[in-house]
Amino acid sequence: MRGLMQDYPLTLSHLLYRAERLFPYKMVASRGPAGMLRYTYAEMCRRVRRLANVLQQLDVHAGDRVGSFAWNTHRHLELYLGVPSSGAVLHTINIRLFPEQITYIINHAGDVVLFVDDSLLPILEQLAQQLRSVRAFVVMTDGPLPDSSLKPLYSYEELLRNASDEFAFPPLDENTACGMCYTSGTTGPPKGVVYSHRALFLQSIIQTMADTMALCERDVLLSIVPMFHANAWNLPYAGTMVGAAQVYPGAHPQPEDLARLIQEERVTIAAGVPTVWISILALLQQKPYDLSSLRCIVCGGAAAPQSLIEAYDRLGIPIVHAWGLTETAPTATVSVPRRHMLSWPPEQLRAMRAKQGPVLPALEIRAMDDGGREVPWDGKSVGELQLRGPWIMSEYYNDPRTPEAFADGWLRTGDVASIDADGFVQITDRAKDVIKSGGEWISSVELENALMGHPQVLEAAVIGLPHDQWQERPLACVVPRPGQTIDKADLRAYLAARFPKWWLPDEFVFLDAIPRTSVGKFAKGDLRARFEGYHWP
Repeated sequence: MRGLMQDYPLTLSHLLYRAERLFPYKMVASRGPAGMLRYTYAEMCRRVRRLANVLQQLDVHAGDRVGSFAWNTHRHLELYLGVPSSGAVLHTINIRLFPEQITYIINHAGDVVLFVDDSLLPILEQLAQQLRSVRAFVVMTDGPLPDSSLKPLYSYEELLRNASDEFAFPPLDENTACGMCYTSGTTGPPKGVVYSHRALFLQSIIQTMADTMALCERDVLLSIVPMFHANAWNLPYAGTMVGAAQVYPGAHPQPEDLARLIQEERVTIAAGVPTVWISILALLQQKPYDLSSLRCIVCGGAAAPQSLIEAYDRLGIPIVHAWGLTETAPTATVSVPRRHMLSWPPEQLRAMRAKQGPVLPALEIRAMDDGGREVPWDGKSVGELQLRGPWIMSEYYNDPRTPEAFADGWLRTGDVASIDADGFVQITDRAKDVIKSGGEWISSVELENALMGHPQVLEAAVIGLPHDQWQERPLACVVPRPGQTIDKADLRAYLAARFPKWWLPDEFVFLDAIPRTSVGKFAKGDLRARFEGYHWP
């Protein structure tokens, strides 16, 4: 039987069409060295068409990889839209990786042109001689072309000024590659994930659903999560699709910058990792900012402590917990309470919201034990989360490690979790971070979340270290709140009321700060290296 629907490709160039036709008056605001830059969607789309002409002048062809080495700015948004719509592939490069990792992923992706923020030029200048495929560098700055050893070097603004704003975007197959991100590479070199137009288009639609993020035209969106990390959780695309006003925090945003942007731009939805919201919360205790415009905070990248959710509840700002991976393009679950949960006592409801939530429409999820058996959805049994669906990656880019990432066609996430009867996922740990003590499992995440609920604790990370008798035991690394001195016995008693005795950390160490990964998560690998050879008291 012949299909009854038109074969219309789901491509990102459609977002430009909608932006131009439906939302030409909507605003984009971008924080820069000279203050806030503001322009309309109509102006943005004209610049994107100029960018597409520039790519042709730079001899960029369909399928070529174009790298971006940049902060969250309006120019980066233009690359998000212009590069894929022209048929090329945007490779967003994590600026916080080690130099050898940056070199590896640029060479492995085969980037032909690199667009770089002027403040980041020194990093690439050190690597330029090792970049085998790059034919040109384009610096994104408001000022004149800086003096640099990168050759040939072009000015983004000058190229756009001299280009036509007339460009007919080519028809593309929705399964064409449009974007590329690399995992941070905790073991071995980073692994590349390629996204199709269809995957990111579907993800954009999903993020507008009421039971996910409910992103809509009335919103003012602040993407704090870096645009070089998992496509900023796809929010720039979803925001453009619905015509939301968009705010970009620029280079090196600090908690005070973010709080001021929320206050002054009247942001309604903002997205970032828990450490960002912990820092902003600490700032609010010292200096008042008006964050009342926020209707929700999207929090992901790591488990959001229940104490953090409670703290923002007191401010009247709900946290919406989301979870995903670079390999899931990126969102896979979002925690929005069901109708029957709304009558629950606040503490019970908050505990449910602290879970990662049910799997999104079109995806399938399961948790598998070590024997390869699916565990029941009882909220207690744990196993490795596995996923399949239309925006789940099918392979790593030119990487022999692909087979180990899959089981019977299901993506192995490396996250250990339970799934309850309502389908709500609760991540208990990364497989590599679970602590095995005396043949039993201890969740470092649950201990961390509990510790960060203590009134004198700012941050906490728990790691497992070798133990002669028990194989591993937990060590708690704790950052006190400013001006606070914490008693170890008090912390132990605080946890003892919540966990069995054998879960309790054998020791607490106090640090000035918890090291972070390139995307703002706690760097537990660094902590394990720091305490290698640790002698238990």
